[in-house]
Amino acid sequence: MTTTLRPTEPLQHGADGALFRHYQVCVNSRPVGAIHLSTSESFGPRVAQIADLHIEEPDRGRGRATVAALAAEEVARSWGCARIETRVPAHAEAALRLAAALGYVQRNRGMEKPLGTSVPELPAGSRARPMTEPEFERWYERAVPGYARVWLDQGVPEDEAFAKSLRDHEVLLPRRLATEDTLFSVLEHEHTPVGSLWVSFREDKAFVFDVETAEPFRGRGHGRSLMLLAEAQAAAAGKRVIGLNVFVGNTPAERLYASLGYVPVSYSLYKQLL
Repeated sequence: MTTTLRPTEPLQHGADGALFRHYQVCVNSRPVGAIHLSTSESFGPRVAQIADLHIEEPDRGRGRATVAALAAEEVARSWGCARIETRVPAHAEAALRLAAALGYVQRNRGMEKPLGTSVPELPAGSRARPMTEPEFERWYERAVPGYARVWLDQGVPEDEAFAKSLRDHEVLLPRRLATEDTLFSVLEHEHTPVGSLWVSFREDKAFVFDVETAEPFRGRGHGRSLMLLAEAQAAAAGKRVIGLNVFVGNTPAERLYASLGYVPVSYSLYKQLL
């Protein structure tokens, strides 16, 4: 029996050069599922993304998804892509096993924590205040290249890493410090600034985009205090869930988040196309 991809629409072209197309997954011309393939909004036309891959229940466990994913890789190569990525829900164990078998590597994970009704308190001697405009400008000058270096460490080419960092900051902070539904805070301990926090609010959730303890003050529990501050700000804004992203290999952060009750909700995976 032959598994193939059948386009359900012409190849779509975005104004920025993006490509995307929906396909049926077929076995001997019989539809058994669907897949959506596109180029990446974050990294541009050299990177493909499987946005959705679904096989109908009666045809699962027969290798249909494997063949469909491999066929999607061939399509991505024909588009000139050098890498393919996907995001898998944490509970989708079969999809995670499939991705690992096909050579996908985990890059980062999304984590979330449900919030209660009580507002966490900061440790004695610690307090938070809004970030000032000069502090924000200094933070921004560090943040763009710093975030790019994180992607460089994950094997992303330099031009893609810096372009993504600049684009992400421009999109997420269109009005810089005055961006709506966004809080930038400075944590002080005994009247000395020891760290900073960037939290944004979307619908019923809060998201921690950046948490940083200044180098001389690391290893003293201020990272935990910053996360408690994020939860307090989320609760004060009426949010019920707080989320964040952590890169593979950032063991101290992973341990901190786990100890605070954060659990994985999704995994971002990638594969180089040779």
